[in-house]
Amino acid sequence: MRCADGLNEAKKCFDVVVVCETMDTKPDNTGMRTVATATLTLEPQVAAHADAMFAVLSDPAIYEFENAPPASAEWLRTRFTKLETRQSADGQEQWLNWVIRLPSHELIGYVQATVRTDASALIAYELGSAFWGKGLAHQAVSSMISELVSQYDTRELWAVLKRANHRSTRLLTRLAFTLATDAQHVELDAEPDESVMHRLITASSAPARRD
Repeated sequence: MRCADGLNEAKKCFDVVVVCETMDTKPDNTGMRTVATATLTLEPQVAAHADAMFAVLSDPAIYEFENAPPASAEWLRTRFTKLETRQSADGQEQWLNWVIRLPSHELIGYVQATVRTDASALIAYELGSAFWGKGLAHQAVSSMISELVSQYDTRELWAVLKRANHRSTRLLTRLAFTLATDAQHVELDAEPDESVMHRLITASSAPARRD
C-alpha cells in the first residue's frame, strides 16, 4: 500500500472506525498520544524505534507486491528522525506514525496517517508476516482511526494499495471501505495496478472526543 507518512523515499505501503475501548496516555511534545488497548499499544514513532523496527521491516514476505526492505537500521533511523516533525514543511499536512507494541514489549509493525486540512486522511499500515491473520491489524488500524476521528477531526479516509493485494482489500472491506470512483483514482494519482479505497465517517460512527 501507498505510504501515508508524507515522505516518499519508499513510495508505497497501508486502513475504521469502531472498536475497542482505548486508554490514552499523555501526548508527546507534538501532541501525538499513545493509544492502548487490551492487547496492543500504539506508540508515537521516534528514531529510538529504528533498530527494533528494522528487524520487523526486513521480513521479505512484506514485499510480495511492492517495495523493498530498508537498506539499514541507520537509514531507517534517519527517516524516523525526519518524521518526528509530525508535519510537512508547509504545515498543510500532519504526518502521524505509530509503532505497534504487544504486551510482551515486542514491536510488530506500524500504522500511519497523513492528515490534511480538508479533514481527510490517507492511511497505511504494515505488520510482520508472523502476526498476520490474528486480528492484530484490524485492531491496530481501528484504534488509529478512532484516534484520528476523535482527536484530529478526520471525516474522510483513503487508502491506496495494489489490486493484487487481496489480503489488504479484505481488511479494508471489513472496515467499511469501498472502491473509489474512477475520478477519485485520478485525483489520488493511482497507478493502473492500484486500487483506491474510501470511507466517509458519519456522525453516528464517530467516537466522542477524548481530551
